[in-house]
Amino acid sequence: MAGVLEERAAIEQEIAGRTVCGQLKEAAERNPDAPAYSDPIEGGWSTLTYAEARRRILEIAAGFVALGLEPGEAVALMMVNRSEHVLADLGAIHAGAVPCSVYSTFAPEQVAFVADDVKARIAVLGGPAELARWEPVLGDLPELRKIIMLEGAPQDDDRFVGWDDFLALGRERLEQDPAGIDARWQAVTADDTLTVLYTSGTTGNPKGVPLTHSNVFFEVVATDRMASLPEKGTQISYLTYAHIAERVLSLYLPLFKISHTHFCTDLAQLGTTLGQVKPVLFFGVPRVWEKMMARLQALLSTQPQEQQENVRNAMAAGLAHVEASQYGRTPSPEVQAAYEQADAALLSIIRSMVGFENAGWLITAAAPMPTEVQRFFAGLGMRVLDVYGMTETTGAFTANSPERFKLGTVGQAGPGVEIRIAEDGEIITRSPANTGGYLNRPEATAELLDADGWLHTGDVGSIDSDGFVSIVDRKKELIITSGGENISPANIENYLKEHPLIGQALAYGDGRPYPVAILTLDGEVAPGWAQGRGFVFTTLAEFAEHPEVLKEIEAAIAAANEKLARVQQVKRWRLLPVEWTAETLELTPSLKLKRRVIHAKYAEMIEDMYES
Repeated sequence: MAGVLEERAAIEQEIAGRTVCGQLKEAAERNPDAPAYSDPIEGGWSTLTYAEARRRILEIAAGFVALGLEPGEAVALMMVNRSEHVLADLGAIHAGAVPCSVYSTFAPEQVAFVADDVKARIAVLGGPAELARWEPVLGDLPELRKIIMLEGAPQDDDRFVGWDDFLALGRERLEQDPAGIDARWQAVTADDTLTVLYTSGTTGNPKGVPLTHSNVFFEVVATDRMASLPEKGTQISYLTYAHIAERVLSLYLPLFKISHTHFCTDLAQLGTTLGQVKPVLFFGVPRVWEKMMARLQALLSTQPQEQQENVRNAMAAGLAHVEASQYGRTPSPEVQAAYEQADAALLSIIRSMVGFENAGWLITAAAPMPTEVQRFFAGLGMRVLDVYGMTETTGAFTANSPERFKLGTVGQAGPGVEIRIAEDGEIITRSPANTGGYLNRPEATAELLDADGWLHTGDVGSIDSDGFVSIVDRKKELIITSGGENISPANIENYLKEHPLIGQALAYGDGRPYPVAILTLDGEVAPGWAQGRGFVFTTLAEFAEHPEVLKEIEAAIAAANEKLARVQQVKRWRLLPVEWTAETLELTPSLKLKRRVIHAKYAEMIEDMYES
């Protein structure tokens, strides 16, 4: 314990009094010509240096001031990942305001709740698609004074202003009153709220989580100590800035590491962007890694049999090496030699093709990572490692690092972080990265934080003798069967999703004699799977009824059941003709299952599985 507190004190001393405003100023003055942000354009990239970015941010801050934004007021942001999102966010901070990125998948009612809860005075929206989510509820937001549109600002409504006009307003105000704008950002303190992020809401209304400059700085420094990232490396920003992981890794951390952030505005272009940028780190929720694995498997399946066999043998060497490199173990000379030979001949070439040759830290979080996916990438010599955290803890508070990891765990506590397992098995944590509570939700705050400052995660887990943490499941999501058995649905679901055809799975069984499962297909894998078996893929709905598909899914269920205890085995299942997405409301914006939504939507189907 003494060592943890000493680490905490050292980090707190390092970050004392520092703000994002001061950090950006230092980065821009020390590295004015270093590339900061790049947006994709036809044939290449449009790039801002750190000096150019800071100048633009001050102009945006001045624009907000010109529109009447006062210190402490909120600016809501909804747009894809692009430089304007970061610039508007940091501009709001420099005006003394509080930026709040809103999930672009939120329904209008959720948008209205968030905008009202945070008391947004100004909104910055990307274009017509984002406006469509706000327009139905603008009449319910009388405190929202102005809406800035990057594209498509209505011309006949004085509530709206176009981005170019807004920037012109800011340049004019900054020229007129540079001292006043400087005074705004210099008045910002380390204890001020840096952002408010809203939980994606698996149940009920989302909860606002205020995070201070101190919270974020502690997290960034702890993350840097765990990952040992190089300065001036390249990064990709593609996950929403409404998610804490993306904010820490591609908005705040780059200000410390002088990283060059490239924006991927279209997920369909992520593979191309990876190949161009070759990032030094990459974060993906498990679904991103699953889809990447499916595409690589599909590509490998088109190669000649001899080449496929060579790849399988090389991947066996890669997997053996990663497994032997886990904490407390050392690869034998034979394993090391086999890996080096396989890496030189094939694995390094495959990693280079994908764009991962420079990536020193490959991480995943937000949902359980299927073992089969982790083992697949280990076969390529890639350590895709779990970290664990929440919005309420400013991101990861445990992590596996490239040098200290155990597969199947979420790693060890971060520097300066205390972790305990409560009597009921819940993981609790205490550190300066923890939020002080929810916005406008005192009862929820009392449930989150106890009198001694421990944050209750709601997750059940364990800690081994080396300090590596393992997650069992969400405390409230554990299935208790009618026989009194405690079962983790996520554990069942991960085994089911090991088959590439199964895109999503939900296990159900609370108060019932045995688990059942609802499954969806992976729409990206299905066409290639069909082609490889000699029949034509038409639609996902027809594919889900094909006898060969049903036979394959039945085999996948049987394979999963072999790995499960008898009481955990799936006895009935149904295959849906559709995929689940955040837009169709079965998934959160971070692609976690909305269990209650699915339970309600498919209640008759679930009941039928038990009656039959």
